[in-house]
Amino acid sequence: METTNDFKDYELIDASNGEKLERWNDIYLLRPDPQIIWNHGNLEEKYKNRIHAIYHRSNKGGGYWETLKNTPSSWLIRYKGLSFNIKQMGFKHTGLFPEQAYNWNFIMKKIKDSNRKIKVLNLFAYTGGATVAALKAGASVVHVDSSRGMVEWCKENVKSTGLQDRDIRYIVDDVVKFVKREIRRKNQYDAIIMDPPSYGRGSNKEVWNLEKDLAYLVQLCCEILTDHPLFFLINSYTTGISSTTLYNLLTITIEKKYHGKIKHGEIGLPITNGRLILPCGIYGRWESE
Repeated sequence: METTNDFKDYELIDASNGEKLERWNDIYLLRPDPQIIWNHGNLEEKYKNRIHAIYHRSNKGGGYWETLKNTPSSWLIRYKGLSFNIKQMGFKHTGLFPEQAYNWNFIMKKIKDSNRKIKVLNLFAYTGGATVAALKAGASVVHVDSSRGMVEWCKENVKSTGLQDRDIRYIVDDVVKFVKREIRRKNQYDAIIMDPPSYGRGSNKEVWNLEKDLAYLVQLCCEILTDHPLFFLINSYTTGISSTTLYNLLTITIEKKYHGKIKHGEIGLPITNGRLILPCGIYGRWESE
């Protein structure tokens, strides 16, 4: 299990009975998480004087935020010179997955240590955590997501980090269609990052199914890598998919063509009260040696 322990503006304070109490800078949120099957007390009662807002699931699907203390519509948290705008979204999200700091660290170090200009493609790029990390390290980035709202949010994060003048293109499009166009255009990239959802729809209602479509997308991506690529990173939150599955996929595609090395595993968040670790997702990455 890979964790990050130096995220000062974020802290997973406690977790119990399907809920987690988090500190986002100085805002405390109580949110549901299905991985938390253990009992460590009633968090709402234990921390009632701290909590700013609670997300309640609905029996009919979705849910709603209950505000206990005044919270801003958006606020900043920072990590190693990166800045992110946090918001209380529908379906419990805040626009950032802090466990991804493990991957941001890898991205920044790999790009800086390369001592060459790196062109990065970030697919299913969401609000741009990895995009901001790559830009900060000196890479040029093409940021692709089918949601215009998420792309606009990424622009906010880039601006808040002071990187708006860096070399970045924002693309609202279906990922598979975009990669096919890049093949035809003969555009190439030194590094590819992707965080594919389990299911999704493209900008023109294209249907995405990770179990059916991921292998095909990775194979397409092999055609837009440069002759000497730096890394290929896949992150996933799809339940039922093992990190070994990502290892196998990268082995028969990227490693077969470029050699190098592969690392895979789980990423998680350390829980302050209880010395436990909350598993949050999996990753698989290929990198040049």
